[in-house]
Amino acid sequence: MLKKIIIVLVAMSLLFAYTGCSGNEDSEVASDALEGTVTIDGSGTVYPLMAYIAEEYMTQEEPGVSVQVGRAGSSAGFKKFIPGETDFSDASRKIKDKEVALLKEQGLEMDRDVIEIKLALDGLTMVINKENDWASEMSAEEIISMFISGSYKADDVVLWSDIRPDWPSEEIKFYGPNENHGTYEFFYEKILDEQPMVKTASLQQEYSTLVDLVANDQYAIAYFGYGYYESNQDKLQAVHVDFGAGPVAPTLETIGEDLEYAQFTRPVFTYLNVNYAKEKPQVLDFAKYIVSAEGAQKLAGETGFAPLPAETYAAYAAQLDAIN
Repeated sequence: MLKKIIIVLVAMSLLFAYTGCSGNEDSEVASDALEGTVTIDGSGTVYPLMAYIAEEYMTQEEPGVSVQVGRAGSSAGFKKFIPGETDFSDASRKIKDKEVALLKEQGLEMDRDVIEIKLALDGLTMVINKENDWASEMSAEEIISMFISGSYKADDVVLWSDIRPDWPSEEIKFYGPNENHGTYEFFYEKILDEQPMVKTASLQQEYSTLVDLVANDQYAIAYFGYGYYESNQDKLQAVHVDFGAGPVAPTLETIGEDLEYAQFTRPVFTYLNVNYAKEKPQVLDFAKYIVSAEGAQKLAGETGFAPLPAETYAAYAAQLDAIN
């Protein structure tokens, strides 16, 4: 009888040992999977790229992590990022000195507490209606002048025939993103050289609205990032811009800081709160995914951006690996 009891106890001990061991393995596996949220807001131009990266990350890498991507605009995004409401802030222009000063007021230093990550290159694209058969090619000077207040009329009611006499005597309907967007700031500061924009320009928050406005008005013209044009080529046509050596179409082959479309090319960024990356493993992991071979380097071209050289992303990866 005693022998039987000993056998049963040994068997139960082995069973418990096995069960305990198996449970630890499950816990270990579970602990390797990341959970939690990553919060991103900012540029509407960068949104298609960042949303695509987030989708791939959540479906292919870490299904337990929720990456929430907003598109309030570059400036609006920094207003959330600076007081610590978001982990990343996307921007279609570099952070401004006044925004860096506001970060300092929050105790955050650039390059120590905030890392700037250049994601890809975008080409500012002038889009017109499909039925517009006269302005498919314009010089850079014509485009800049037509958007500057007072260049043609004091009231800025400019006709297409004011640009070239053989074009229609119809009012140009100017459109673009509003002041929340880095694209507006890039256009105003870099392209118009901070000269006032025509008072008749209608500036919108949503890029989809701009697409519809131009698609439904033969006399309209608008500016925004190449990606939005590429995804709406069935509704719009892009103006080929002559920078002095003949008309150049914005394409992934011409957009680049040293390529034919360089004058209208700009980098796009995301900014990472390093302190949040240290506190939240999922934030650091997603940052590493952005600069990995599966992130912006692979997905930029699929969303209308020109990717950067592989060594640029590798340098960011090394910088992120040093965070602990």
